Amino acid sequence: MRALIQRVTQASVAMEGRIVGEIAAGLLVLVGVETDDTAADADWLAAKIAGLRVLADGAGKMNRSVRETGGGVLVISQFTLHADTAKGNRPSFLRAARPEEAIPLYERFIARLEADLGRPVPRGVFGADMQVSLVNNGPVTIPIDSRRRE
Repeated sequence: MRALIQRVTQASVAMEGRIVGEIAAGLLVLVGVETDDTAADADWLAAKIAGLRVLADGAGKMNRSVRETGGGVLVISQFTLHADTAKGNRPSFLRAARPEEAIPLYERFIARLEADLGRPVPRGVFGADMQVSLVNNGPVTIPIDSRRRE
């Protein structure tokens, strides 16, 4: 699984002009499921994000996690994180898992994240046409891939 984490002062996701999820300060998490991902990938990624120390402490250093601060987390599914642009000008998405594989892992990721944080996590609608708005704070944008756990 891949995630692109953005530290935000606010973020929201809308469908057909209606907001379906929003947060104040915290993390916007774009997440994509790859073929051959497993429940272990979803669990590892959720735990990693919950504990990731990218929020400011009292001295302004990136030293606190969203779990510690109580900040918001907004999760959006995004299969395009698995785009392959090696050949030609049109990206290939063959490595992105099909919905029947991806949805259960996406839901597991969210459930594990909610358990790790001890609170509900707002989200977009899997596979839907969504409009995402955010104010990136920093800017801080961090990619994480469950297959690269070095």
